[in-house]
Amino acid sequence: MTDADLTTAQGFNAAGKTFFPGHLDITIRHLEHGLARAEMRLGPQHLTPTGYLHGAAVVGIADTVCGAGCQGSKPKGAVGFTTIELKCNFLGTANAGVVTSEARMIHGGRNTQVWDADVTREDGKLIASFRCTQMVLWPKP
Repeated sequence: MTDADLTTAQGFNAAGKTFFPGHLDITIRHLEHGLARAEMRLGPQHLTPTGYLHGAAVVGIADTVCGAGCQGSKPKGAVGFTTIELKCNFLGTANAGVVTSEARMIHGGRNTQVWDADVTREDGKLIASFRCTQMVLWPKP
């Protein structure tokens, strides 16, 4: 799919431009082992017909920032990861501005990682609390 270095924010952003993160205008702003931060400037594509943030957009930024974090935190020799479970508690909404998300790895095993992410509005109010489990992928023998 891509030759970009997905373990850096710049590489992840370059690779994601033509994929789902690019469609949602998600930008990874910080990426290090166990921590990632992202932002998403809201536009009509993020909203429901009633004018508020769509739940799928919230899950989109949360899963993307956790995925970037997982990509940047894979064990040596792993070739990728995939989300195997996620949960999102919606606590607020937005309809304009920039939404941010910060993800932290709470478990980093050989075969799984667990990540928590908060999604917030520009004023700091919490939109959602998200948790996911990632399965680490290894080369096939």
